[in-house]
Amino acid sequence: MSPELHSDQAVAANPLNGDLLLRPVRGGNTYEETVERLLQTIRLGLALPGAQFPPERELAAMLEVSRDTVRLAISALVDAGYLIVKRGRYGGTFVAENLPSQPLRMGRDGELTHNLEFTHDELEDALVLRQILECGAAEFAAVRSLTSVEREQLWAVLKETSLSTAENYRMLDSRLHLLIAELTGSPSLLSEVASSRMRINELLDGIPLLAPNISHSNEQHEAIVLAILTGDSEKARAAMADHVSGSAALLRGFLG
Repeated sequence: MSPELHSDQAVAANPLNGDLLLRPVRGGNTYEETVERLLQTIRLGLALPGAQFPPERELAAMLEVSRDTVRLAISALVDAGYLIVKRGRYGGTFVAENLPSQPLRMGRDGELTHNLEFTHDELEDALVLRQILECGAAEFAAVRSLTSVEREQLWAVLKETSLSTAENYRMLDSRLHLLIAELTGSPSLLSEVASSRMRINELLDGIPLLAPNISHSNEQHEAIVLAILTGDSEKARAAMADHVSGSAALLRGFLG
């Protein structure tokens, strides 16, 4: 197991592995994918503010890219306000304490910007892809024979999400969905769900977070998790479909 991201805050509050998304990069765009993996780890709540990333050489080994690529990716995210680099004996690369509030996008030539505009077609594309990926993830997580540790982890993340404040709800919600994807045993699916979740969160950032919606979402989360824990794949898929359709309806209403 690769070293996990660490900080006292992250260890206490985050039952998921910090290196969950720091898996080998596949494809020819190694710089872009390295930036994406690091950014996903931060924006999806797997590395909390103040958490320290592994050293460059370890990140390069985990992602199977060169140290130069890792260094360039870190530099870009420092410039964008997501990471800070400290020098000296207790130095290293850390998640910024105050993260940018706007989503971050990468242009075709690798530049990072905070410009966010979605067309109707992009909205529909994101919603359809999410439904396909996450309903399938819930179904296959229910099919697998989960270990006692995995079952306890899933229940713990569910409870933490249900007790969260509105301020950190979206981050904890993302972690729950990522864990469900991880429980399928498919790293490729996990990667696709993480990318999809980044797009969905960008959309959700553009609409209000309503208290009744949070309550309803928590009820749906519990139905999904219980179906997975009892091995009922059909019910897990149906519960997830109900959950994502609710979010889709809000997004279409506000942004469509």
